[in-house]
Amino acid sequence: MISFERVSKRYDEGYDALRDVSFTINKDDLVFLTGHSGAGKSTLMRLIMLMERPTRGDVLVDGINLASVGSRAIARHRRDIGVVFQNHQLLFDRTVFDNVALPLVICGYDHREVGRRVRAALDKVGLLERERALPVTLSGGEQQRVGIARAVVGRPKILLADEPTGNLDPALSAEIMTLFEDFSKVGVTVLIASHDLALISRLHHRIITLREGRLVTGTAT
Repeated sequence: MISFERVSKRYDEGYDALRDVSFTINKDDLVFLTGHSGAGKSTLMRLIMLMERPTRGDVLVDGINLASVGSRAIARHRRDIGVVFQNHQLLFDRTVFDNVALPLVICGYDHREVGRRVRAALDKVGLLERERALPVTLSGGEQQRVGIARAVVGRPKILLADEPTGNLDPALSAEIMTLFEDFSKVGVTVLIASHDLALISRLHHRIITLREGRLVTGTAT
């Protein structure tokens, strides 16, 4: 589903964010991406989303070499990718329903389909009864669940999560990770960047570790 083939990324100022990185993540896999701050985790995810292009090497997603995806096709590529952020990036003047619906509205879905998909996504994360609430009234864990619902409402093939439990206590972190495991069980490929080594080591999924832009391990735990 995701394959990096000797990928390097050098920025204009001469900083090498990734250096000769190769790995493959299969469909339905849940994989953790770890490494120190500045190791290249965010750059790796940005390459998958076509927010960046590699300096060298090839990135393939669902069998397609992203080098062949032109600028006009980037939006379509991103529809197959859901993204969860550490800080939620919710619109606090919109209801939970409206926050989750936003990607579908942007894509022009019929309002009935929007309603059906949003409520299905909220049901999966246990927030169906809070659809009319404003995010400010939710706990941090609930806000993250809204972010996850928004990421999966378009039924993506791939789910990327960048430090999704960074602001949560251990119990809530474990609950959020269980949600990601549930999505991988129904056919979604999940890649989670995390510093929480204690948590991810207990979950027994494959771990990809970066150090100064290089892959140092990609084996299963």
